[in-house]
Amino acid sequence: MAELLQYGGPVLWLQAALAFLAIVYILERLLYFHGVRVNAADFLLGISNHIRRKAFAEAIHEADRVPGPVGRVVNSVLSRHHMERTDLREIADEAVCMEVPRMEKNLRALLGIALIAPLAGLLGTSLGLIDVFTEIHAAEGEISHASLAGGIFQSLVTTAAGLCIATCAYLFYLAMLGKAKRLLYRLQRTGIEVVNLIVDARSGTEIVSFRQEVEAQKDKEREPRIGKS
Repeated sequence: MAELLQYGGPVLWLQAALAFLAIVYILERLLYFHGVRVNAADFLLGISNHIRRKAFAEAIHEADRVPGPVGRVVNSVLSRHHMERTDLREIADEAVCMEVPRMEKNLRALLGIALIAPLAGLLGTSLGLIDVFTEIHAAEGEISHASLAGGIFQSLVTTAAGLCIATCAYLFYLAMLGKAKRLLYRLQRTGIEVVNLIVDARSGTEIVSFRQEVEAQKDKEREPRIGKS
């Protein structure tokens, strides 16, 4: 490795720094997506039980216990459960939009490394070829192959390093971008589900009260009949 850095020149040091940054960004994104992984089905099941009982304080407490964007989106909607459906939908959408920068963090930087690395390799190739032609131009007699090997080796090393870094960075960028899009879809679906649960709980309360009112009216109608009999 030391010999490669020596023959690769300053361009290879730049590529090594790009590779180090790419590794840091990839590890950071992997840890983030691992930390926000939540079983949305089980989480919504527990939340729905509290919402049906109108226990919104317990539902908010359970949402606070869930780390990551899923809990924050659900908490934003539950904290304003008294609002209308359209307002709740807007709140859910705004909460999801607030999570987008966190999901896309360092992805542009990773894409930038994937684009810059091959350009750095092309720069190293150009500098290596310049060294080769400088040796040829400065030589008065025959040119030894050893004197040309340094520039050619620098060209090959920097080109190969740039392509390897760019390929790995771009593959991980696509993988992390796919994870971000799937998480965004889960957040949007979770927000809609919570809004529907709140609205259904309200309509359920109205139906129950209506039935109780009807049954009370029937009981009042039966009482005079019983008294007459």
